[in-house]
Amino acid sequence: MIYKKYIYLAVFLLVSLSLNAGTIKGKLLEAASGEPALGVVISIEGTDYHGVSGMDGTFVIPNLKTGSYRLVTRHISYTVLQKEFTIGANETVQLELSLETAENLKLNEVAVLGKKDGASDHTARSMERNASQVMNIVSGKAIQISPDLTVANVIQRVSGVSIERNSNGDGQHAILRGMDKRYNYTLVNGVKIPSPDNKYWYVPLDIFPSDLLDRLEVYKALTPAMEGDAIGGAINMVMKDAPDRFTFSANVSTGYNELFMERKFMGYDHRSVRQESPYETNGNQYNATPSDFTKPAVDYTSKSPLPNLLGSLAIGNRYLNNKLGVLLAGSYQNTFRGSNSLFFDSQTVDTLRGETLTKMNERQYSEQQTRYGLHAKMDYRINEKHKIQFYNAFMSLTNVQVRDVKSTQLTIGGYDPVLGNATLDYTTRSRLTKQQIFNSTLQGKHQLTGKFAVQWSAVYSKATNEVPDNTTVPLLGIRRNFVETRTTVGDGSRRWEHNSDRDLAGYLNLSYTMPIGDIQVEWTTGGLYRDKSRSNFYNNYQLRPSRPFDQYGIDFTEYAQIDWVVQNPRGSVASALNYDATEKITAGYAQFKVTSEQFEILGGVRAEATDQGYKMLFPIGEDRPEASQVYTDLLPSLHLKYKPEENVNLRASYFRSLNRPGFFEIVPYRIVQEEYQERGNADLKRAIADNIDLRYELFPKPSEQLMVGVFYKHIQDPIEYTLQRDANRGQDVYYAPGNFGNATNYGLELDYIKYFRVIGIKANYTYTHSKITTPKSRRIRNAGGDLETINTDQSRPLYGQSAHVGNLSVLYKNAKQGIDAQLAGSYTGDRINTVSQFLNNDLWQKGFVQLDASLEKNFTSGLGIFLKANNLLNTPMEVYMKNRSPANENAPGQKDGNTTLMRRDYYQRSYLLGIRYKF
Repeated sequence: MIYKKYIYLAVFLLVSLSLNAGTIKGKLLEAASGEPALGVVISIEGTDYHGVSGMDGTFVIPNLKTGSYRLVTRHISYTVLQKEFTIGANETVQLELSLETAENLKLNEVAVLGKKDGASDHTARSMERNASQVMNIVSGKAIQISPDLTVANVIQRVSGVSIERNSNGDGQHAILRGMDKRYNYTLVNGVKIPSPDNKYWYVPLDIFPSDLLDRLEVYKALTPAMEGDAIGGAINMVMKDAPDRFTFSANVSTGYNELFMERKFMGYDHRSVRQESPYETNGNQYNATPSDFTKPAVDYTSKSPLPNLLGSLAIGNRYLNNKLGVLLAGSYQNTFRGSNSLFFDSQTVDTLRGETLTKMNERQYSEQQTRYGLHAKMDYRINEKHKIQFYNAFMSLTNVQVRDVKSTQLTIGGYDPVLGNATLDYTTRSRLTKQQIFNSTLQGKHQLTGKFAVQWSAVYSKATNEVPDNTTVPLLGIRRNFVETRTTVGDGSRRWEHNSDRDLAGYLNLSYTMPIGDIQVEWTTGGLYRDKSRSNFYNNYQLRPSRPFDQYGIDFTEYAQIDWVVQNPRGSVASALNYDATEKITAGYAQFKVTSEQFEILGGVRAEATDQGYKMLFPIGEDRPEASQVYTDLLPSLHLKYKPEENVNLRASYFRSLNRPGFFEIVPYRIVQEEYQERGNADLKRAIADNIDLRYELFPKPSEQLMVGVFYKHIQDPIEYTLQRDANRGQDVYYAPGNFGNATNYGLELDYIKYFRVIGIKANYTYTHSKITTPKSRRIRNAGGDLETINTDQSRPLYGQSAHVGNLSVLYKNAKQGIDAQLAGSYTGDRINTVSQFLNNDLWQKGFVQLDASLEKNFTSGLGIFLKANNLLNTPMEVYMKNRSPANENAPGQKDGNTTLMRRDYYQRSYLLGIRYKF
């Protein structure tokens, strides 16, 4: 009983103290900029009470007894501030304090021409607010604490942006405002780079590790000074810059993918794969023999993979009395990914009955990705008016993939689970893909007079893509009544492909500033010249088993035991896919910028002359062995910005832009792919678009924003890939690019960022509507019961465009505890995956939600630990048709009564645990 009395007394005293205690709440701001001061330690002198300012600069210190106190702030970037105050019982004292920059930092800024931290969230918001055109920025700090490992995954957090994923579920290409990846271009430090892709212009963004970036910029409107080949927008990766003082950071992490807790990883010795085809090694008169095709590409192993390993390092400093700045950075990622996929083949019996499924393919992908990047930046400040910088980067992505497929022939007219008669085939493909990008840029900035300035750049870039010894081995079998199975070897293939793009470019910009009263007028002119060359090589060998009736499990148990006969000993080099191509771009522009306290007007015109052509190394039939396209485009633009208040922008923009065909698209090649034939189109024209933007921007606090915008695009001769029927060859279907009249694309964008002390919310939503009309056909039965094909037109959305795209991220930042956490969700609505030649038979990708998370804990020593988790909901990628045939009712996987499932891929969750050190 006595103990209970003491307990009651203690509780009573604690409650009494808390009821009589006071609270101090405050907000810390930078005196020079008015921006919130983050991470400042606030202590009450003579007590143990203290706090740390949050993301919005606020702090709270509760439970202070009645009395007078002195508050003291401490932070390396600011001078010490002391503030005396008195607090009464149950009183809340509100303070707003301004912090001055520390004197030593002020001196350093003068001495080395210091700059803002280009990786901070504050810098990103400030750049968005002060930009002359519509743009969005993801800061380096946001990238660091996000769950994303590559630029492709980072960019999905930007409003109006969705991503296309590769076969292992990783992001690969960006779709901006519903415009397919072909309508965008990619910059590194403001310079356009070539693509290693074997077909197209667009750069696969998964080749870039995200931890090499200072920030990621997405331009949604183009100025005359920017290259005009972007209808959707331009993506600029601003790499880490040379610092103002010594900087060192490093991290290392490891993790695993849940997929390989459920099944084995299938691989092979890719290091022993033959890099050149027999044709390349021995000359064009050489007849290849079976011994020319090495065994490692078909010698498969199944085992649990090693854990993923990732790391990065950056070090920089300034030398020569702070005139020379140097930064070296590198990143390495070795990850094991994959997917389990269900894929159906089909045929159109007639349009009214819908698509009949003919084959079910169960695919297992196993992929090892080795990604590394090296980045070096030097700048030399000759004096306050002259600066030269030299940038070099090398990015590499090696993908080792094995795809194992089990195919079941479904009974035509319906799947009969009782009869069960079906052909059971197996196909295994091993593919090694090596992509690399090298960029070297020398730039100069010179303020020749107080009004006249010159900027120039000299650029060398090269992108390569190699796919050596792409090997396919099929096993053919018959299954009867689920009992007897017999598998023999089918015809195989060994394919070599490689291509390279080389760019030489020069940029020159001249600017003259002319103040007129309170108005500042800047005139800018300049241009570029780019010489691009591409070489493309393709060679495919067809193999046939020397003993076609040997059975798996009886006559052989490993693919490496199969003996082959080479059907085409000299390969298939006499193909339009062996070509050299060139492109020469000459561009010039004139631009003006008028700035007052409330207005900014930027406008002008750009002219781009294009000379693009190809030369096939082997003339093929009646196809043109060489051809070129020569044209010139005038691209005007006008951007208006009005500031009715200091923190409000009203924007209106117009610009004209274009999209050129890729080299591969205008070469008249024909190639048989796994699902269909593919062809080029020598008559493919460029697309031209007129683009309009309106946006309202509110920045209630320096780190917060609300943006509401609308956009409209009218596109002439849009380029779309469609499945088409060959009018001269009966029912032959091929996949090819074409121009299809005019298209429209318009939408609404919302961006919102808000911080509540230690909690932050980042949200965006985009609605997009597009319309394009393309030729289709439909098959109907006439009065006599025979099938008849009728040609028609159908309007639909642009390929890849989702009506609804949204992101929501909830952030937790506790500077006192050194904790950063983020839960990030993204939604991408239904979109067309493949355009069919038949009416209402387009393939659609189902809308999906992806949820990712990250957690980071930092210590005062500079050490930190972090955890990243991706695809927490294990969201599959599903493709369907918007019709349903009665013939498919009993087919596996067909659960929805209104649609036909064509594909479903599961990727499973991935986890990463690591440590970070920063000095």
